[in-house]
This record gives sequence, C-alpha cells and structure tokens, in this order.
Amino acid sequence: MVRLAMLGCGLIGDFYAQALLGQRSRDQIRIAYSRTQERLDQFTSKWNVPEGTTELLRAIEHPEVDAVVIATPNHMHLQAAIAAAQAGKAVLCTKPLGRNAQEAYAMLQAVEQAGVFHGYLEDLVYTPKTLKALGSVQEGSLGKVLWVRSRETHPGPHSSWFWNKELAGGGAIVDMGCHCIEIARSFIGKNIRPIEVVCWGATQVHPIDSEDHAIGLVRYENGAIGQFEVSWSFRGGMDLRDEIVGTEGTIWLNHWLRTGIEMFSSVGSQAYVAEKSESSKGWMFPVGNEASALGYLDMFEDMLNAFEAGRSPRENFFDGYVVNSIVDAAYRSIESKRWEPIELVRWEHVQGDQDSNSKQEGDFEIIKRELLPDGTERRIVKNRKTGQIENR
Repeated sequence: MVRLAMLGCGLIGDFYAQALLGQRSRDQIRIAYSRTQERLDQFTSKWNVPEGTTELLRAIEHPEVDAVVIATPNHMHLQAAIAAAQAGKAVLCTKPLGRNAQEAYAMLQAVEQAGVFHGYLEDLVYTPKTLKALGSVQEGSLGKVLWVRSRETHPGPHSSWFWNKELAGGGAIVDMGCHCIEIARSFIGKNIRPIEVVCWGATQVHPIDSEDHAIGLVRYENGAIGQFEVSWSFRGGMDLRDEIVGTEGTIWLNHWLRTGIEMFSSVGSQAYVAEKSESSKGWMFPVGNEASALGYLDMFEDMLNAFEAGRSPRENFFDGYVVNSIVDAAYRSIESKRWEPIELVRWEHVQGDQDSNSKQEGDFEIIKRELLPDGTERRIVKNRKTGQIENR
C-alpha cells in the first residue's frame, strides 16, 4: 500500500482519485489539499479521504504520507515539488512539469539531489490504444518511425487559471502540446534527441494573452518529425488523434470523438456524457471508462509499481524537463518565425541503432519493395557506388 497526499481537488484530482482507488485498490489517499474549503470538503467526502487541509506544507509533510501527487495549477508545481523533495517524499507531478524549462529543471534537480522517486504524470502515453501501438512499434512492425502527428483540440479548459498566461505559463501549447510532444517522443524513441522546432501560434477566438491555437514541427537528430496540433477553439467536444508513419507501416489512433459508442437522443440526456462534450442532445459519443481511456489507470499502476519496486517509471521528471524545453522553443519560434534550437542543459540518452532508414543488399540500397498483381516482387534500388536508381 502507498499512502498519498493529493494536492489539488479539481477535475484532474478527481480523475487521479478514481484511478488510484480503482485498479490497484490497496492504496490510500491519506490527506488532500485544496485552495478552497468548499472544494476540499466535496473531494474528501466523495473519495472518503480521512483528512483535508488548505495548508500546502501540512499535506506534504504529513508523517503518514509516502508520496505526494501534484494536481495543482501550473504555477504551484515548483513550490510543491521542492517541498516534497525536501520532506523526503516521492513526487508525482501532473503535466506540464513546469511553466517553462527553467522551472522544470529546478524540479528535476530537487528530486535528484534529495534522492527521491519522481514520476511525470503524462497520462496520454498510457492510454490502452497507445500502449498497444507502442508495443507494435517497439517490436519493429513499422520499421523506422519517420513522422508522428498528434492532435488535441477542444473548446477550452474548465478552470479560469488556464486562461491566465502568468499562472499557466502559456496557452494551448503548454496545456495540450505537452501531451502531443511526449506522445511523439515515445513513438520516435526517447533516446533520439530533439534538435529544433518551428511553430505557428495565435489567439484566434478568445480575448486572452495566450495562444488558443497552434501547429508545430519538432525535428529529431535522426530526421524524424513530430507534429503537434492544439486548439482551444475546436467545437464539438474533445478530439484526440495520433498518426504514426514508419518505413514499413502506419498506425492511426482515434482516442475520443469516435469511441465506439454512438448515441442519439432527441430529448437530451440528463447524465454526464464525456469530458468537454458540448452537447447532451442529438448525436453523442459517450466514453465507457474515462479514467482508462485517458490512460490514468495504467499510468498510476506503472508509477506505484515502480515506486514499490525501486525502479524508474516510464515517465519521470527528466521527460517532463525535455517536454518543457521543446515547448519553450516553440514559443520562441512563434516570435521569431523561424526554426529555433531546443536548449537542453543536459542530455542523458545514448543514441541507439534506430537511425537505419534503409536496408542494404550488397552494392544496392533498397528504396522500396512492392508486390505486383502477378505475384512478383519489384524492388526499387539505388547503386551505392554510382548513385543510379533502377527497378529490379
């Protein structure tokens, strides 16, 4: 059993509690923290949490707490993570790790210097569909991954602080682009260093200082491209889609709007439909188990199993730091209108042999294979000595 302090009792805190008290079932939220007493009372009552507080340090330093879960607004992540590390507690932090790379790196240093367990709660790399697709990619079914396109769009966040650039650190990019960036890193290979970013972002609809729509490209050192598309201006609910293209195959993932459940009601539904659903009448697309579909169940199973086993989880603070660094480069690119380098204080991964983009046979490099209607195989090849391209 892992005894937890839940910092934050909003939408994400609710999802986290549902996941934590569901799949593993043996864990306990020992104390909860909220900035408001009303929200705190609702949360502790709903999830049968024995103790609640509006004092952040009281929750973090509670003597019966093993791990701290940070589900607060972005501007509180740094303070909470440093306090938890100094208290010798394991730290699990929601996305984005910091409002920027500087904050994220300070958090990474804090947990490393304290020698405490740290996990980056990037749920969308843990969805059942994503884990299945990652398994196929890692076993070589797609060959070398060339391009990953990840899209998250919806009508905008639930809470007011998201819309405040100072509190959030930005707009749709730091809010949702962090998901898309880490999804692409996972498929391309987290041992492949991201090099540079080009990004367009603008405030198209809402009267805010942050961007509510953005599209960006991240180039990796092996030539692969990660593409992110994010918007707070998309109407019709939440759209989560990924495409993975490799030298030997393709995967398309649709996580949300086409869930496999389609429902029509002329009178309307009084029940909750799905996160960020804009309508409870007409055609609706309910989700069977949101905590599972969004990856929370598998994410916390990995995090807490890793904590108990003394190993690193799939996602840790270094991953969060890399994502923040890519986001920072995207914001610089919006201003400069050119490719911007990704500035990393350090790089821990060793590049493997994933960079082989073509197969070789003797003096020839195979560009493409295809099976013709008569059953014969055609190969388009390049002579490595002369450079000539021909059919064989």
